Amino acid sequence: MLAILQIVPPIDLRIGEGDLDTSIRLLILITVLSLAPSILIMTTSFIRIVIVLSVLRQAIGIPQVPPNQVIVSLALFLTFFIMKPVIEDINNNALQPYLNNQITDQVFFQRVSESIKEFMGKNTRKDTLKVFMDSADLTKEERERIKEVKDVPLSIIIPAFMVSEITTAFQIVFLLYLPFLIIDIVVASILISMGILMIPPQIISLPFKIMLFVLANGWELIILSLVRSYEQTPM
Repeated sequence: MLAILQIVPPIDLRIGEGDLDTSIRLLILITVLSLAPSILIMTTSFIRIVIVLSVLRQAIGIPQVPPNQVIVSLALFLTFFIMKPVIEDINNNALQPYLNNQITDQVFFQRVSESIKEFMGKNTRKDTLKVFMDSADLTKEERERIKEVKDVPLSIIIPAFMVSEITTAFQIVFLLYLPFLIIDIVVASILISMGILMIPPQIISLPFKIMLFVLANGWELIILSLVRSYEQTPM
């Protein structure tokens, strides 16, 4: 036991003037890196984008094309594109002052959380946030202190944001499904009227759906709609 204690380097847990010890900083950095995929999913636009792109394949009728790797990669780069203002704000107001020793660790974490909360607050439905606020175990004093979005705890705004993103994604998917569903119904009706019952309607309607999607420049329209959906005021 003594030999093991001699191998393990000593860690100073003292915190002075709002700064963390170097060992604690390293531990926090490793923790953040290990949770980076979850943080990317929970606090960014990744959820809405990946759901819409994934279900779009089902609507067209080719659930394996594009492959999952392409869908995830496209959603990832679109997320970075949409989150660019937030990333720049964190870099200019939090990261760079922190690296230059102009602010303390506590101020750094506060500024980062405020930037993320501002983005999530703009894209979180008010009724969804209210449900989580009412369900949270907050004291009367804590509720009175919440005046703006930046005052809402992360434990409340993150799940509210995720539920809002899923709800919005399904609304978009519903609108995308309608034109493809109409094509399936028309093709099925024509085949039935002609007495052709042995050929699945999906086989005949698939080329028409792909042609309609390509002629309408569907990928560009959907991606632009997803990007612009974060520039609008949430319901």
